[in-house]
Amino acid sequence: MNPRVNKILEIDFPFLLLQFTNGEIRQFSCEPYLHIGVFKELQDERYFRKAIASEGTVVWPNEQDLCPDTLYLESKAVEQAAV
Repeated sequence: MNPRVNKILEIDFPFLLLQFTNGEIRQFSCEPYLHIGVFKELQDERYFRKAIASEGTVVWPNEQDLCPDTLYLESKAVEQAAV
């Protein structure tokens, strides 16, 4: 099982800087998802910024969420000094 999201460190549309339960800090791009079905609402930057970390993943007020494995596997590691 992959690590889960511990917290969102920064929201910089369309990127999320995430801290995972293993201590890693990784950047995830939501860009590939912004034009797909329920995720279209995330195109609104103000709405996008309402993301919260909950139960190991990232969720938005209207119940959009991303698979925790997707968040980990499709994100890129960020060097700790860069944060």
